[in-house]
Amino acid sequence: MDTSLKSTTFSGRCGISRTGLGARLLARPEDLPAPGDLEITEVAVPRPASGQVLVRNLFMSLDPGMLMLIAGESGLPMPRYELGEVMYGDAAGEVVASRDPSLVEGDLVTHRLGRREYAVAQAGLFRRVDRDAYPTPSTCLASGWSPNVGLMEAAELWPGDTVFVSSAAGATGAMAGQTARFKGATRVIGSAGSRDKAAYPTGRLGFDAPFDCHDGPIVDRLREAAPDGIDVCFDNVGGEQLSAAIEVINPHGRIAVCGALNRQSTAGPDSGPGDLLSVLGERLAVRGFTTGDHLERAAEFGAQFRAWLREGAIVHYEVVLDYGWGVVILVRAVIAFQRAGL
Repeated sequence: MDTSLKSTTFSGRCGISRTGLGARLLARPEDLPAPGDLEITEVAVPRPASGQVLVRNLFMSLDPGMLMLIAGESGLPMPRYELGEVMYGDAAGEVVASRDPSLVEGDLVTHRLGRREYAVAQAGLFRRVDRDAYPTPSTCLASGWSPNVGLMEAAELWPGDTVFVSSAAGATGAMAGQTARFKGATRVIGSAGSRDKAAYPTGRLGFDAPFDCHDGPIVDRLREAAPDGIDVCFDNVGGEQLSAAIEVINPHGRIAVCGALNRQSTAGPDSGPGDLLSVLGERLAVRGFTTGDHLERAAEFGAQFRAWLREGAIVHYEVVLDYGWGVVILVRAVIAFQRAGL
């Protein structure tokens, strides 16, 4: 992809871009995306109309779920990426022009119109962020809200629970394990795609017994890590790992389904749960969730998450790549893009 393009500017007093760069999907790959599947090109940036704002994106989050949107997977709770169109995603940016009183020039905002240099939309699609509330502007894109919804709303976590988090070294899994501990879990177990990845949750995130999901049958590794069973599964993977969780989970256990990283494996999806008789016999609750269904709790969690950051109670790790036209944040979810595992 050519990232050397430069956008042009208005010649008038506005001083903002007439065009900006955007990442467009050209083809749906059968495997991981190749350079020819995507392009970075100049796209028109309209002047904001009444009630709209113009935002220059500063940070854009690169997430593993993008692979399913690129592939056009069905059954997702969000629209797939369409061929020929600029893609979308979580981003943080600065308001450069506003025609709505709720936002003013210079405001830092988050939104879902990433993968482009400039975003123009109704003001209600942008959420203002206090610049002083986070260590860096990029931190407001941390994957904390999804784990909180999954654990507290979908899985109804109770103090004293034993929790299993699949893909524990990824951005969402890392936050899920720490959140589970803060919310009262007495034991937190996680899977990762290699021994090195499994060491990360152990050393920095406080997991009790992470394991390499390629080190023998997953159900055996999970039983070793949780000899008394698990009460909650925060599932980012599906496939064999979800099957193992169903086999090891205690009666009345709860499973929050957050993702399906096994579908992104270059070897093809693992076999998932087949006969669900054990779900019936053990009276298990299996729930998918989206954060948009629980926005009434977002402000409360945001205050709590910022307090964790101020106190140094939570570990947030990110890698920032600067491509010149916009900055992309690679949090630990970048692991999901590697061919070696989950």
